[in-house]
Amino acid sequence: MILFLISIFPVQINKNIEPNDDLSKIIIESLQSNNLQMCDNDIIVVAQKIVSKSENRLRDLRDVIPSPKSIRLAQFHNKDPRLIELILSETTKIIRITKKHLIVETKHGFICANAGIDQSNVSDDSQQVLLLPENPDISARNMRKSVLDISGKRVSVVIADTFGRPFRTGQTNIAIGIAGITPLKSYIGMNDEYGKKLLVTEIAIADEFAGAAELVMGKTLKTPVAIIRGYNFEVRLPEVDDEISIKTLLRSEHDDLFRNHNNMIHYSD
Repeated sequence: MILFLISIFPVQINKNIEPNDDLSKIIIESLQSNNLQMCDNDIIVVAQKIVSKSENRLRDLRDVIPSPKSIRLAQFHNKDPRLIELILSETTKIIRITKKHLIVETKHGFICANAGIDQSNVSDDSQQVLLLPENPDISARNMRKSVLDISGKRVSVVIADTFGRPFRTGQTNIAIGIAGITPLKSYIGMNDEYGKKLLVTEIAIADEFAGAAELVMGKTLKTPVAIIRGYNFEVRLPEVDDEISIKTLLRSEHDDLFRNHNNMIHYSD
């Protein structure tokens, strides 16, 4: 049996991230200030919030004019119509709406509450909200390239955000952008320990990295970055990063048994 010792290091960032900040440089400097170094094959897990801040995805609700549709939805859904307007601007489809919940499909293809728009840990100004990065995969690729340029180290990058889950209470970090490592580890075609061939098993390792990193990142520790070290994987060359996308983890509506009602079989005993 081959065992791997995996370590997770929290990286505290003692700076309020602002638009156009070089996150890679800030992360490397923060590591060095704690007597740590970036290493080849490290996996950098970065909270979406600081990525969005560096990409100037902050929006001021005072600048938002709600549409008639947003005003109508606000009469049913207990949210500021200006916030609903921003949610709709980032949305391709409303999946579920109740007095408390607005679950949508974002332009990225994510199914989540409020199109991933944050109001917590954003700013002292309650009118400031934060949108998801426009393209988290590109954000991850750019960060990976920048780390290589600055440190000479070949790393992988996972951008993580906190999502709720159907059928489960509580939230967990998941990957919304990735570079340098494929998000799925497939066991299809391999044999289990009893010799049975595996037909469908694929592990969403990108989400597992995000969830593991959250254990040391927390929400109130000013630790929006974690380094995962010791996981054995084949580092992808930067020139093939375009072939890697978080979209690999997104189940299409056609294949989703809970969104595509045509796939459902109604059975009663």
